[in-house]
Amino acid sequence: MAAPDLKPVTTRSALLTLLLGADVPRLSTRELVAAASVVGFAEPTVRVALSRMTAAGDVVRDGDGCYLLSERLAARQRRQEEAAHPSLRRWDGTWELVVVTAAGRTASERADLRAALGELRLAELREGVWTRPANLELAWPETVSEVGERFGGAAPAADAAALAARLWDLDGWAATARRLLEATDTTDPVLRFTACATSGRHLLADPVLPADLLPDDWPGDALRASHVAYKQWVVDMRRSLTG
Repeated sequence: MAAPDLKPVTTRSALLTLLLGADVPRLSTRELVAAASVVGFAEPTVRVALSRMTAAGDVVRDGDGCYLLSERLAARQRRQEEAAHPSLRRWDGTWELVVVTAAGRTASERADLRAALGELRLAELREGVWTRPANLELAWPETVSEVGERFGGAAPAADAAALAARLWDLDGWAATARRLLEATDTTDPVLRFTACATSGRHLLADPVLPADLLPDDWPGDALRASHVAYKQWVVDMRRSLTG
């Protein structure tokens, strides 16, 4: 049973987690049924969920009848991989700065831009002004350059750590990460699966700041290591059941 402060994952989320965590994101019905049964999902429920997910375009079936992630969810898998293995660079104290200058955009376009900047782990300093420390190798999408201006080499005049604490809820993120780490330290496969599935989403919200800007005992690296170990556990579990 899941821990009191962990929301149980749905069958859909469980199956996507298995595919997202697989060494090869291509699993047969037999493999998905076997793996899902270990973490508390019955075969009829799994088969119904797979049918609905196929109809919704979450997964596609290849010529051999195996399930693969849709392109949209394959992109999510890449983001999770990047969250577990962020591309760091030596921080020289400067910050990235993006100023949105385009006007007349639709609500949908504004929402897409916010999502893109959030995925780059930038935070909104004020409306239309986004920033973060320049300690990550970022792949800037064209949508950003089309609607705004980027300024490199900026540095806050005030306390950078205080600014980071204002832009991101670091204490809240760390508290949740520690609960997830505690929940993953168990032999209960259902609880561990629930915690690790949640940790994948939580890592996407880690700002990955330089150590100088983080509170003491920041659990980011520990949660990433736990998530990588979990993915190997999923691979080993699936192989033991279907090998």
